[in-house]
Amino acid sequence: MPRFRPARAVAAVGLLAAAAVGCGDAGGLESAGATPTATSPARLWPDLAPASSPAWNYDDGASEVIRGVTAPGDDVREVDPVDVVRAEIRQHPDAYTGAKAAYRETTRRMADCGGGAGHGRCPVLRPYYRDLTGDGHEDLALGFRLLPGDQTAVRVYTFESGRLVQVMSNDDAISSVELTGRSVIIHAPSDISDYEYRFQWTWDPEQRLMLLTHDEMIRTGREGHRTASPPPSPPGRAPSASPPPSRPASPR
Repeated sequence: MPRFRPARAVAAVGLLAAAAVGCGDAGGLESAGATPTATSPARLWPDLAPASSPAWNYDDGASEVIRGVTAPGDDVREVDPVDVVRAEIRQHPDAYTGAKAAYRETTRRMADCGGGAGHGRCPVLRPYYRDLTGDGHEDLALGFRLLPGDQTAVRVYTFESGRLVQVMSNDDAISSVELTGRSVIIHAPSDISDYEYRFQWTWDPEQRLMLLTHDEMIRTGREGHRTASPPPSPPGRAPSASPPPSRPASPR
């Protein structure tokens, strides 16, 4: 902290005192009241033995190699997003194929992706590119609709030694998605009026995954404006959106 600041503070106090003498009580300093006493957290049931494993899956995440998708020089911009989604469908047939599959309509609508992601009735949304893993190379943030329901799949992919790896996966009914720093922030609607859920996935270099680091409910306000903001993005350029691929998707 610069050394001249205390001197300025002393001078300011002197001026305030002089003003108080010349003007009586008008404009004088007023007490804001007693300061609340700080209290430390109270630990409950200290004799309770700590659990050694979670009771259910907290969606901690897992990486998955996307088979059959490569790119020259591991340049993720050379990857066709439609091919990436088709590869996921192939690797998870129970979710996407068959009359009883939860997302069977997504598979059917992939036939509408001849014009590329983000065009027409194609369920694959426009891709975004940003270095989310901190290795100096762009990664792929991709979304696609999970039909016939009202959910959206949000994925992040990076290249590792010539292999396209999915490092983040989330399926939800979403309100919006943001990228900030090394994080993906997903806003989802809540059943409680004027509130929404906020999930933050952040890259962990040791786990080599994006982990769910924040899970909270925040107030949005009556007019839909959030009263809690995501953490600020570090200096750097904003995430770049790619124009929808113009080349037709590869036949399968």
